[in-house]
Amino acid sequence: MNRIILTLAAVMAMGFAACAQNRGESNMQTESKPLVVYFSATGTTAKAARTIAEITGGTLYEIVPQQVYTADDLDWNDRQSRSSVEMNNPQARPALKYTKPDVAAYNVIFIGYPIWWDQAPRIINTFIESHDLKGKTLVPFATSGGSGISNSVKELRKAYSDLEWQDGRLLNGSSRNAVQNWVSDVMTKQSHE
Repeated sequence: MNRIILTLAAVMAMGFAACAQNRGESNMQTESKPLVVYFSATGTTAKAARTIAEITGGTLYEIVPQQVYTADDLDWNDRQSRSSVEMNNPQARPALKYTKPDVAAYNVIFIGYPIWWDQAPRIINTFIESHDLKGKTLVPFATSGGSGISNSVKELRKAYSDLEWQDGRLLNGSSRNAVQNWVSDVMTKQSHE
């Protein structure tokens, strides 16, 4: 009888150890998945963000302004439009609508935005300044009607030089395969650091 009890106890102990190990692996897998945050005024950047989140299994988080941008707000030909006024004021910080995501749980954060006046919209500054992103790898991605991403990344690096920025990628019309290759390179590089 004692042998049966000892055998059962040993089997149960191995089972608990296996469960604990599986739980540890599960947590490691969760921690290796990125946070994909994005601001999208017209839906173009949202599509790119969803593709990144699907490929990586990452958590998707939309940066939503407290006051939604209308078509008139986005009229870059109107110097008095909301977006023009914000972009002409480096100190502008449009208010965010939703609560903050838990960025502490992520090592890699993709940050997506449309290019406005060859830069990231000021609401990206609001997001960055509202979170402790030190020690995180920040990977910008953008969509644009005609500008590249390099100046926006340069400006973000200059404004937040204490943060770890990757070069980023412009994802205008990129195929899923091209996005997957880029994301795979980013995540592989991150796992070796």
